[in-house]
Amino acid sequence: MATRKPLPPGEQFFTPGATGVRKAVEQRSAVPITFLFTQVPRWVAPALLVILLLAGFVLDSWLGGVAVLPVAAFIGWLAYLSWPSLGVGGKLLRVVMLTFLILVAADRFGAF
Repeated sequence: MATRKPLPPGEQFFTPGATGVRKAVEQRSAVPITFLFTQVPRWVAPALLVILLLAGFVLDSWLGGVAVLPVAAFIGWLAYLSWPSLGVGGKLLRVVMLTFLILVAADRFGAF
């Protein structure tokens, strides 16, 4: 049986004392994060997100909105997971970024 490498001192993978929804999301997110960082080349996730975001900016139709939605979902997921450890500036930046992406998607779907 292989031994697991311990986390560095002072760092924890899960939010200490998390309960309910946060604990469930963190535990369910552990598998995709592990897969993403161990089985897929490091450049794939950022490249895919950039391609989708550029497609969302270029395509002025509902296809652009569909391209932006996975980017917004990924940013929202990361924002949710990192929220407890962020300061006010980090939280504000994530809210602004998510709002911008949602507005871009809504524009492409013809809401404006």
